[in-house]
Amino acid sequence: MEPTDEELVEQVRNGETSAFRTLVERHYQKVFGVAMGMVRNRDDALDLTQEAFLHVHRSISGFRSSAKFSTWVYRIVTNLCLDHFRRVGRSPQTVELPPLLEDDAPPMDWPDPAAEPPDDAVHRSEVRRALDGAFAQLSAPHRAVMVLREVEGLSYEEIAEAMGCSVGTVMSRLYYARKRLQVLLASYGPGGAEGKQ
Repeated sequence: MEPTDEELVEQVRNGETSAFRTLVERHYQKVFGVAMGMVRNRDDALDLTQEAFLHVHRSISGFRSSAKFSTWVYRIVTNLCLDHFRRVGRSPQTVELPPLLEDDAPPMDWPDPAAEPPDDAVHRSEVRRALDGAFAQLSAPHRAVMVLREVEGLSYEEIAEAMGCSVGTVMSRLYYARKRLQVLLASYGPGGAEGKQ
């Protein structure tokens, strides 16, 4: 049987370096997915993911076994992303994302473009750019709750723990973020400009 995260944490505390490698391998893609979803830049996301695991390694002796390890790691990477935004003095602006590489975790769960007719693929690409642009206009905390809820599928309670806020705050931020995205993406709906062609 595979050891649990908590068992691996205990092994790391006892000096077993291979246990930490297993933790990294187990959670790397999800942590990178959170970072990529928030900063929308692959190089920055890779740096923040590495920084998150360095922080985990330095702080693992203080990890409370009553908490869920994955939620603790989400909190670390989310805080690092928020710190990143504060360092650059703003939330990230709309940018065109580079093509996702094979080992990237996509910000949204899209069907395989290769399986679509060319016209559908073009339309989906346009919608993807619109979604990325709209997502980039959310504030950092609103983007964080969207990534943790819609991409990673965390519960309200897990998001609250990861972000260090109340469940009510999580729900409020999600409501605002979804409403904001609806407004920004209105032109791609049936009644919008894109739907009238």
